[in-house]
Order: sequence, then C-alpha cells, then structure tokens
Amino acid sequence: MLNFSQPCISEDTIAAMAQTMRSGWIASGPRVLEFEAALSQTFGGRPTRTLTSATGAMELALLACGIGPGDEVITSTQSFFSTMNMIVKVGAHPVFVDCELVTRAIDLDQVEAAITPRTKAIVPTHFPGALGDMDALYALARRHGLRVIEDAALVQGSEWQGRPVGSFGDIATFSFHPNKNMTTIEGGAIVVPDEATARRIEVLRFHGIERLPDDTRDVAVASGKYNMSDVSAAIGLAQLAQLPGFLAHRRRLAERYFEVFPQIGNAVLPPSGVEGQSWNMFCVLLPYEGLGSTRQAFRAALRERGIATGLSYEPSHSTSLGRSLGYRRGQFPNAERIGDETVTLPLHCGMEVADVDRICEAIRDII
Repeated sequence: MLNFSQPCISEDTIAAMAQTMRSGWIASGPRVLEFEAALSQTFGGRPTRTLTSATGAMELALLACGIGPGDEVITSTQSFFSTMNMIVKVGAHPVFVDCELVTRAIDLDQVEAAITPRTKAIVPTHFPGALGDMDALYALARRHGLRVIEDAALVQGSEWQGRPVGSFGDIATFSFHPNKNMTTIEGGAIVVPDEATARRIEVLRFHGIERLPDDTRDVAVASGKYNMSDVSAAIGLAQLAQLPGFLAHRRRLAERYFEVFPQIGNAVLPPSGVEGQSWNMFCVLLPYEGLGSTRQAFRAALRERGIATGLSYEPSHSTSLGRSLGYRRGQFPNAERIGDETVTLPLHCGMEVADVDRICEAIRDII
C-alpha cells in the first residue's frame, strides 16, 4: 500500500529523541528554547513560540489579538475545520467567504464586502502551489484596521516575492503534524510581530501563569496548557535541518505529477510553475459523473491498486456546526466544488518519482 501521507524519520532524528529522553529533561526546557531560536531564524528572526498543535496556535493567536464574544472573524470556508472551531471556541463568529478555485486563496473581494464594525481579524488559509496576493491582503487589513492571522499549516517553506511565509506580516501559525512538511509528532508554532505578543503567548500556553518578582506565581487570565515537550523539540530540530531536502523532494514529486497526470477534460489541478512554493499535498478535482463514476468508487479503485487517498477539504460552512451558524449549501460555489470533487493524492518523502508514475498509470486504467 502506498500511503496517502507519512513522516520521514531518520536515524539521526531517533537518536536525538533518545538522547533527550536520557537527559532527564523531557518537558519544556532547553531543547524547546533551541528549537524556537532555530525556527525564528527561518522566519527572519521574528519571535517564534512552539505549541502542542497548530490548532492551539490558532486559538492563542485569536486570544492574543483580544478576539472574543461579539467579534467577527472573516475566513475562507475552504480550510481545515480547526480554523472554524477555534473562532467559535473563543466566542467569536466566523464569517465565511469563498476561495479561488485553483489556488484556493481567500477571495479578497468577498472579504472586503463582509467587513462590519464587529470585524476584528482576517484568517486566510494558504495552500500548496501558490499563495494569494499577500500585498493586497495586508493593504486591505491596514485600510480597515484589522489583524491578520495566517493559517500556514500547509506551506512551511513557501515564499512570497522571495520572503518566507512567516517572515513578514502580522501573525502566522504552522503545523508539525506527521502529514506536514516536517514533524515533531504533534506540534505547531506561532510567529508574531513583536516580543510583547510573544510574551502574551508564553503566558497563555501555560495556564495563564505569570511569575511575580518574589518568584511566586499569579494567574490573571484563565488559560490551558499548550507547551511543547523537549522530546518533540529534539525531533523538530533534527527535522528542521532536513527541511530543505524534504521540500526539494516534495517539489520533484509535484513536478512529476504535472508531467504525467492524465489529460482529463474539466479536471482542475493545483497551480504550477510558481516560484518559491512548497508542496505538502497534491489535490485534483475530477468530473466523476463525466467519467461514469463517483468519487467514492474512484478512491476505492485506487485503493484496490494499493494507493491510498485523502479528502482536502470539505468546506466548513457545510458541516453541522457551520449550518448551525446560519450557513447553507449554495453560498460558496468554488469551495463547494472543491469539497465535492477533490481527491488528495499521495505526496510525501517516503515516495519516489516512480510512485507518481504508478499513481497516474492507475488513474489512466480507472478512467
């Protein structure tokens, strides 16, 4: 079976984890500080803090921006569910907009039309292959005095006009889940614009605890526990050193997909040929009815040939939670088409170029 996704864990990574385990310091400690410093360098020296997940990073980003009950946050319905969930969790209302069909970038015209006096932030989700117009996004946010929290979980290593995502702008959140460009098993990071915000994240990620001058502790705001362990940070340090190689290999696999993917009328492939982009996954939209099939049957046929696939993503507004917030099908046609037709093909560092050929040959057989 060719897995849909899998991490690439080297013996050096395993050795680093074992060394940390033997050190006796396995919770947050020196490795976390080292990992945060190393990550910060990849983001142009901006303050970076690690967390137990990108979901936690999104929640704390919203809280650090002072977003809560009565506030509105504009976001694309084409995103993983965690974005919607965290907006709702902090008490705010997600205001969904559509996305571009090929890049899946948030529709900025719809964003501007959705702004009200209650709007506090814009949360765009970045997808592999191409970013939306970041200059236009930030110009829009500045005109209306809004915060921007970039959901960059899928695009670590992508660039906008030569600058890495996270090295500019307001706040960016990243994921180190095993299906991302690098992993800490579970984990994430948040990149913020200043040290004051970084300090706010430090307090929020560990029970809201602040140290007083006499070394006693105080809690001024209720919060949870989101701190990364030194064991995860040790894995992250080893993975970060390998990240350029991971990104290059993923890029070669994506390029091969574009070279050999079957010609299918009305199919929609990801954007190609954009410089400086990372490839976390390869999503295609297929006209199943025109092929005399269904998506379920198509995925089953690939699985019978030893090829696993995924779905990335069902639009958030069509979920039960989304409908309970007043949304309905038919509002966001691009996101709904993506949700109906997308199939996510294997793309990870455990693959070789020949695996891409095998996948595309299987698709030819099926259609």
